[in-house]
Amino acid sequence: MNLLEQIRDAGIIGAGGAGFPTHAKLTSQAEYILMNGAECEPLLRVDQQLMEMMPDEIIKGFEAAGRLTGAKKALIGIKKKHEKVIEILNQRIEALNLSGYVEVKPLPDIYPAGDEQVLVYELTGRVVPEAGIPIQVGCVVVNSETALNIYKASQGQPVTEKYITVAGDVPNRVTVKVPVGTPIIDVLKLSGIEDFTDYAVIDGGPMMGPVMADIGGFVTKKNKGFVILKKNHFLIRKKSITPEQARRVNKATCEQCRMCTDMCPRYLLGHNMQPHKMMRVMNYSIDDLEGQKIAQLCCQCNMCELFACPAGLHPKMANLYFKEKLAQEGIKYKTAKQEFEARNVRQYRLVPSKRLVARLGLKNFDKPAPMTEINFEPQTVRIATRQHVGAPAQPIVSQGQTVQSGQMIGRIPENSLGAAIHASISGTVTQVTEGYIEIRRG
Repeated sequence: MNLLEQIRDAGIIGAGGAGFPTHAKLTSQAEYILMNGAECEPLLRVDQQLMEMMPDEIIKGFEAAGRLTGAKKALIGIKKKHEKVIEILNQRIEALNLSGYVEVKPLPDIYPAGDEQVLVYELTGRVVPEAGIPIQVGCVVVNSETALNIYKASQGQPVTEKYITVAGDVPNRVTVKVPVGTPIIDVLKLSGIEDFTDYAVIDGGPMMGPVMADIGGFVTKKNKGFVILKKNHFLIRKKSITPEQARRVNKATCEQCRMCTDMCPRYLLGHNMQPHKMMRVMNYSIDDLEGQKIAQLCCQCNMCELFACPAGLHPKMANLYFKEKLAQEGIKYKTAKQEFEARNVRQYRLVPSKRLVARLGLKNFDKPAPMTEINFEPQTVRIATRQHVGAPAQPIVSQGQTVQSGQMIGRIPENSLGAAIHASISGTVTQVTEGYIEIRRG
C-alpha cells in the first residue's frame, strides 16, 4: 500500500476547516505545499503546541505530503510571535536534513492569517483567483495537525483522536487530546464549569465559529476548540441574532460607509467582494442578479461584521443571505479574469490580533491553554458518518459487533469523494444509523 492509499484508509481530512478529504487534495501536482500553522482565531492553541511538542512527526508528515504533490518547496506558515516554536522547527528541519526543501516562513500576527487565500499570498506572493482554490496558483495547503496525521498514517495509525482547546470565561483553559466521538459536554467540563445554564458555547474560534444550539453532541475530526462565554457577553448576543433580525437592523441603519468592504480580506487581495453592495441590494430590494453574485466570494471570516462596521451591523449576514439564495437557484459566480493583484492599500489595513481580541471583548481571556495529558476514557462514543466534505461514510459494522480501537467502521462509498471512519475505543457497536455509529466501551 502506497502513502496516498494509507492516507485515504486512515480517514484523514482537513483538521481545522471544512474537512476536505486529504487524499483527494494530495492527488494534485503543485509547485508549493504550504502548512497552515497560523491558527489565527483568537484563544485557540492547538497548532502552536503541536508544532512545539511533535516537530519531527509534523515535519516528516508535511515533507511526505509535499513529495506526493511533486512540490518543489514546502513552506511552513507560523506567526512570527511564536519565536520558540520557530526555533524548534528550524533546528529539527536541519537535523532531519530537510533544509533545502522545508522552510519556515514567519507570518504577521494578523487576522485572518490562516485564511487559505491570505496564507497563499503571505507565503508566496500569489493571489488565488476569485471563487478559486490554491492549486490554481500552484499551491496545496494542509493544516499542521493534518501533517501530523499524515505521518501517523505512514505508521499505520488511522485518525481516532482529536486535539481541542477549551477556552473563554472559564477557570481552567486547556488543550487536550480526546477520542473522536467523545461527548462534547465531557470536554466542556474540563473548563471547571459543571452547570452551563448561564453560558453559551462557540464551536470553533470566536470569529467564525457558530454558537452551539445544543451542547449534547459529539466530537468530530473537524472540531478545533470550544469557547465558553456568559450568555450576556457581546459576542454571544451578536452571534445569536436571527437572519430576520439582522435584515431589519441592516435596513434601518446602514449608511453605506463601505468600511465593511475596505477591511474585507478578500477585497484587499484584489477580489470583487464588496459587502456594502450586498447591504445596498438587500436594503433596497434591488433586483440585480449579476450584482448579487459577488456574495459568493465571501469567506465568512466575519471581519466586516465583528470588526469593521462602525455601527455594529451585519454585512456578513447579507452576504450569506444572497449566497444561500443563489445556491438554491443553482447560480454560480464566474470571474472575468484569472490574474489578480493585491490592492496597494492592503498593507495599511491589516488587523493585529491583539486589537481584534480587544474589540471582541476577549482580552481578559486571551491566556495560555496548556496541552494537558488526560486519560480520557468515555464509556460511549458516537462517530458521525459525515465529518467531512463529500458523501457520508458507509457503515461496514453492525449492531452487536465487537470492534477494536483503530478498526475501520465506515468506508468511502464507491466512486465518491469522502473519508473513512474508525472506532476510537474498543467495545461493542450499540447503534448503526445513517448519521452515526455508536460504540460502548468493553
